[in-house]
Amino acid sequence: MKKILLFLFFPILSFSQSIDHLFFEKGEINFSFQYKNKLQLNMISNIVSIDHKTNADLAYAYANQKQFLAFIKLGIDYEIIEKKIIQFENGSANNWSYYPTYEEYVDMMTSFEDSFPNICKLHHLGTLNSGREILIVQISNNVGVKENKPSFLYTSSMHGDELAGYILSLRLIDHILNGYGNTLQLTQLVDNIDIWINPLANPDGAYAGGNQDVWSATRFNADTIDLNRNYPDPQDGPHPDGNLYQNETNIFMGLADTVSFTISANMHSGAEVCNYPWDTWSNLTADDSWWQYVSREYVDSCQANSGNGYFEWSNGLNPFANGVVNGYDWYEVIGGRQDYMNYFKYCREFTLELSDDKTPDPNDLPELWDANYPSLLNYIEQSLFGLRGIVTDSITGLPLKAKVEILNHDIDSSHVYSNLPIGNYHRHLYQGNYDVNFSKSGYYPKTINTTILNNTAVIQDVQLVPFNTTQVEEINPSKNTNTTFDLLGRTSNKKSKIQLFKTKKGAITKQIKIQ
Repeated sequence: MKKILLFLFFPILSFSQSIDHLFFEKGEINFSFQYKNKLQLNMISNIVSIDHKTNADLAYAYANQKQFLAFIKLGIDYEIIEKKIIQFENGSANNWSYYPTYEEYVDMMTSFEDSFPNICKLHHLGTLNSGREILIVQISNNVGVKENKPSFLYTSSMHGDELAGYILSLRLIDHILNGYGNTLQLTQLVDNIDIWINPLANPDGAYAGGNQDVWSATRFNADTIDLNRNYPDPQDGPHPDGNLYQNETNIFMGLADTVSFTISANMHSGAEVCNYPWDTWSNLTADDSWWQYVSREYVDSCQANSGNGYFEWSNGLNPFANGVVNGYDWYEVIGGRQDYMNYFKYCREFTLELSDDKTPDPNDLPELWDANYPSLLNYIEQSLFGLRGIVTDSITGLPLKAKVEILNHDIDSSHVYSNLPIGNYHRHLYQGNYDVNFSKSGYYPKTINTTILNNTAVIQDVQLVPFNTTQVEEINPSKNTNTTFDLLGRTSNKKSKIQLFKTKKGAITKQIKIQ
């Protein structure tokens, strides 16, 4: 393979002028190269953005001018891929076989809130320098009210030219809103989960050629930065790509700081695979079995609803086939949002690669929807399963922000916290028996044992006793007897436990539990 440099065709240009010419029209280029082994590929992935099409023989990558100059210094042969802009004819808005203009996108997001104000709220997360906005809708039966619900997040197209999920996300919003009150599954999801959906995380990339269409879309944002390399990394720390956090990155980090998401996914295209963490290192997550289970559930449903070989992906680069891959086993990514959400925000996020075509023919979008929407809903429903409950102060009953840790299980920041102002926690687990420890500074820790089954919920509310309280007596009338009494002295078949606590000021507080 020979290097294709423009000075071969324009000898009057200097090397630097040749490189400048490559980036004259767009701030990014797409190229391919052969690599020796996985170790070398991972090293190169720290310099340029490796693309999904990478296989066991050939790597595909994107780079801005600075990244490309660094790659050239490696002395590796490469071939520049000339991107041919193919503009498909849009189909019909009635069956979602089209890509909207940017203005139509904004109007659609606004109309969701206007048409369903009781269950839908549009949030304007931030405005970019271009004037385009990052928009997200929140769907809940008491939208905008903090409740004892898990919060779920879908976002799409942080790579601006990967737009399969853009339309699927818009259609998913429409499907949920119109199905509420009419379809049992959709009604239960809205009643029990706080759902957030952002269809377009990189509007500047998607509409790089102008607001009228997406056919000149770019992977990078307006500053030619790969947003999926721009997050803090568990291994490489802050700014792993050497760039300032982009406006888009800061907007989503702010959202994750504000809303304690328990499960999320970000949608890409260019392959057909569920990519689960980690991306940054070879460590398996504490919940590797859970990840394989939910990924397999997603893929199996897609395959059952397509019947055309969809999601039966394997490129020979990884030991997993048939639509599921561990991120690092594919190739290393540093600064990705998936690992950021899992490690720093105690969320469970994976990456959905929805289509071999980065920007599918609009006429293929309805078929893509039919294959994916049951899986998209099933993944939202996973928010309700596992171990959940509320943690409170045993004396005041006030909610607490406490650490919830699975003993002899949790590693690499896989524990979670209960969230204020409710004190609710949600720990998603593969079926098994677990010892769960609840702890908070100033309180005695508490450990419970519980058994989890897949696709079921175990509700365990927990009260933590503060250090400034001393338990002085415990009375259990049912101990060593089959007869118990209620609080009025009557016989009862319920076990009662009376605990007396004394505060440091000497007051006696009685706590009664009926078991």
